[in-house]
Amino acid sequence: MELINALLFSLPGSPCLYYGDEIGMGDNIWLEDRDSVRTPMQWTPDRNAGFSTADPGKLYQPVVSSLVYNYTAVNVEAQAASGSSLLHWMRGMLQVRAAHEVFGVGDFVICEADNPTVLAFVRVLPRGDESEREGLSAVLCVNNLSSRPQAATITVPDHLRGALAQDLFGGVGFPDIDDDGNVVITLGSRDFYWLGLTPDEGVSDER
Repeated sequence: MELINALLFSLPGSPCLYYGDEIGMGDNIWLEDRDSVRTPMQWTPDRNAGFSTADPGKLYQPVVSSLVYNYTAVNVEAQAASGSSLLHWMRGMLQVRAAHEVFGVGDFVICEADNPTVLAFVRVLPRGDESEREGLSAVLCVNNLSSRPQAATITVPDHLRGALAQDLFGGVGFPDIDDDGNVVITLGSRDFYWLGLTPDEGVSDER
């Protein structure tokens, strides 16, 4: 779920969240057509998921009854109280995205990777626009689409050769991009990284 949202927030276009996505709320797949995703928002573990005080039989749609996704197990109140919840993770992800305009207006460039299960790309501002925008001018997004840990050698565009790399979430330094434009990244199962790239001013673009 985190990987899917990481792709949603880093790929080109305007990301759209439907209510309940921020807590991993399930759907009532037994309802017809789009009604399966129009069940009451799960605010609390109380009556009708805290959505309404009406008699349950009078709700426009019944609450989700799944054993895994029912409102007593998945709700805003419980996730707001847990720092490790999907709700807090989503808020943190959105804050990081909002801090860097490159995600909204930057170009999208696929990076070569020697592992077919790893999708890597950079979001990068057009050359010369860096001073007019907020946040970093280039971000390398690396995504492991496999259910198993993977490693890959990734090649970035030429003008980012020798760039310094740093994790956007924890600020941890990563191996820098080498002078040939390559970096080796190891990822866990369905893992991802957003790495801010700061060009090395000592590296010439004309090599």
